[in-house]
Amino acid sequence: MMYIRFPLSLRNVEGLLHERGVDICHETVRYWWNRFGPMFAREIRKKRHHPSPNYSGWRWHLDEVFVKINGETHFLWRAVDHEGEVLEALVFLKKIMKRYGRPHAIVTDRLRSYRAAMKLIGNDKVQEVGRWLNDRCENSHLPFRRREHAMLRFRHMRSLQKFISIHASVYNHFNKERHLNSRDTFKVQRETALVEWQQLCAA
Repeated sequence: MMYIRFPLSLRNVEGLLHERGVDICHETVRYWWNRFGPMFAREIRKKRHHPSPNYSGWRWHLDEVFVKINGETHFLWRAVDHEGEVLEALVFLKKIMKRYGRPHAIVTDRLRSYRAAMKLIGNDKVQEVGRWLNDRCENSHLPFRRREHAMLRFRHMRSLQKFISIHASVYNHFNKERHLNSRDTFKVQRETALVEWQQLCAA
C-alpha cells in the first residue's frame, strides 16, 4: 500500500519496512506491487458504488498531461467526475460511457481535438469549455506527478498503463475530500477506508 498510495521509491519502502523489522529487498517490493496491485485494484473497483448505466446526470472533466517515456513525449488522458473520482486514465470515451452512462456535461479545455472527438461520439452539445472550469481534472494530475517523480519516470508504456490503473483505484479508495468534511467526519471515513483495505489484503 505504501508504494502505491504515497510518493515513495522502492528503496524508500524497503527502508521503512526495515525500520519495522521486515527485512526485504526493494526488488521484493517491485514484485509485490506487480503481483498483487492489479488484484487489489480490481477488488476495489468491484466494491465501489456507481450509478446505473441509465443515469446521465453526472458531470465529467477531461484533460491531458504530457508523460515522457524513454525521451519520447506521450499524452496521458484522464477523466474525472464531478466529485473528483478518477473514472479512467488513458481515456476511451466510448468505454467509460458504456460503464458509467452518458454524462449530462463534459468539461474540457480549449484543445481543438476535443471538439472533433465530441462530435464523433455525439456529445458535442454537452461540451463545456472555460478557463477555470476544468481545474478539478487539472488538480487530479498532481498525485500522479508526485509518484512519477519518485519513480524517476516510466520506461515502458505498458508499465505506465498498469501503474496508473492501480494508482487511480487506490487513490479513489482513500480520497475522502477532507476539504468538504469536518475533521470528525473525515477521521471516521479514513478509518473505514483503512479497515476495508486491511480486509482486502487479508482476503
